[in-house]
Amino acid sequence: MKKYIIIMLTLTASFFSSCEKNYTELYSDNRPDVPVTFEGATTHGFNPFIEVPLAQGNFSLTLTIPQESGRQIREITRALGGATSINAGGVRAATYITSPIAGNGNRVVFNTSVTAFRASSAANNTLIQNFINNAALTRLEIAFMFLVTLDNGQEIIPVQARVFLVK
Repeated sequence: MKKYIIIMLTLTASFFSSCEKNYTELYSDNRPDVPVTFEGATTHGFNPFIEVPLAQGNFSLTLTIPQESGRQIREITRALGGATSINAGGVRAATYITSPIAGNGNRVVFNTSVTAFRASSAANNTLIQNFINNAALTRLEIAFMFLVTLDNGQEIIPVQARVFLVK
């Protein structure tokens, strides 16, 4: 009897685990045909980042696509800057840049500054000011997301890139 129960449980488990799972787009990785990477950025986990001394003020993020993709970056159409809670849903309406930044082949460089980041919104200004005022904090993470348009009109929103401001 015990053998019968074990066999039945094994067959039942294999029956339920053998079903094909049909996941929707919400449950799958949405990887573009042409991946965008951040040249010179470090990754320990998911988001690429650069470290910038707060006193330096200016920094840049270089976005690249593979040369062998056959595509070129036309422009950074939109940029969103803020706290690390920003997400792709806000990129299309973002106003961090006033005009597109032209690409150069398979790369485009986004140049900005702490001053520009502060001026982009009251929330960003408060974020930086609180960091400056708090002597216990030595590092602040800010984030950027981009809408990149390729030469064929394809639009890609890469992963969030972070800038670690260091006192």
